[in-house]
Amino acid sequence: MITAPRGRKADALAKGLVAAKLAACVNVVPGLVSHYAWKGSRRRDAECLLIAKTSAAKLPALTKWIEKNHPYEVPEVLAVKVDAGSGTYLKWLAGELA
Repeated sequence: MITAPRGRKADALAKGLVAAKLAACVNVVPGLVSHYAWKGSRRRDAECLLIAKTSAAKLPALTKWIEKNHPYEVPEVLAVKVDAGSGTYLKWLAGELA
């Protein structure tokens, strides 16, 4: 999961991850509002949530790519382990990341 500013930058990040074969698919979920603490103050920002489907093996490269290409000083990159899913989807995912 990666938060990003709304608009073109979120789309560019999603397209870049897929083009670099670091993710097989990236969903851009609009309408996110984040409340957070940053450098001693409270913030509220409109954002998108990128849900990148990747493998554990690709996660370090994906994280490095995001850190290089993301506009935030400290971009959010969180991984959630998938224990199970549709066999046909997981096979497609592995094939796209090969």
